[in-house]
Amino acid sequence: MTRIKPALLLGFAVTFASCAGAQTRTVNIGLGYLPNVQFTPFYVADRLGYFKAEGITVKFQHGYVSELMPLLLSGRLDFVVGDPEDAVFARNQGRDVKYVLAMYQKNPVTVFSTRPLSGAASLKGKTLGIPGPFGSSYHAVKALLDSAKLTEGRDVKLASVGFTQLDAVRAGRVDAAAGYVNNEVVQLRAAGQRVYTLDTTAAYPMVGVGMITRDQNLKSDLARRVVRASQRGMKFTIASPAQAFKVAQPVFGAGGGTLDILKASVPLMSSAYTAQNGLGANNPAAWDKAIAALVKQGHLRAGTKASAFYTNALITRTLK
Repeated sequence: MTRIKPALLLGFAVTFASCAGAQTRTVNIGLGYLPNVQFTPFYVADRLGYFKAEGITVKFQHGYVSELMPLLLSGRLDFVVGDPEDAVFARNQGRDVKYVLAMYQKNPVTVFSTRPLSGAASLKGKTLGIPGPFGSSYHAVKALLDSAKLTEGRDVKLASVGFTQLDAVRAGRVDAAAGYVNNEVVQLRAAGQRVYTLDTTAAYPMVGVGMITRDQNLKSDLARRVVRASQRGMKFTIASPAQAFKVAQPVFGAGGGTLDILKASVPLMSSAYTAQNGLGANNPAAWDKAIAALVKQGHLRAGTKASAFYTNALITRTLK
């Protein structure tokens, strides 16, 4: 999950509880990590009344996705916002979950360095920092190396540096690192440093952070309303990042991220596909290629169908 923080993301969880004697429903939304600018669409949807307009009272709870997914799987939460891989590997283990809304149409993972990079092949003989052998950044890096016919260990050393990629690159402990176009790259440029990046999306075109729910919620009108309010929050954020930042900043505070980070995130939220199919819609072609990469990496069985892991059933194509 994208992430403006150590360990992405985002866990977005929704517990449905009726308010006694009222027509509204209470929705508890878990957001992975501390209050942060990356969650602006959801804060906007709350503060501008989009959830309220759907008959929903929303409460936010922040926590790691690793903490939130078990709550989803046990039925104590109804939605989680996390990486698509969180849904993929849970379902692959027999869990009845699907990814239902893509906040990011493009995975924000990138390989960055303060030294020149000229394609994936230029990583040969170098040390590449990664948070660890897990998550979307690891899968994207593995696919990138494979696209250049590079082998981990023999051609490129992968060094687990936790979520200190920025410091590791600055200090020269690694030659390059896996990070995010809307995080480390923004911070380096804001500091006046020249940054070189390698796009991973051609090799691993997976969507980014988004909403996950259990199969039993897929036909729920309440679930559709939760997703629609979130889509409206995305729409406002895309149309007016500066205004969205002002609306949301009281929630995440001065230390929760900058307008520049939000502006770098906005282009990830829409695409030619969403223009035709609605904000948050999952692009089947992107999923097919990404699942094929995970199969090649040995994480999924041969013949695994991407359509088993996502659905667009809750997406509203045209928002008012």
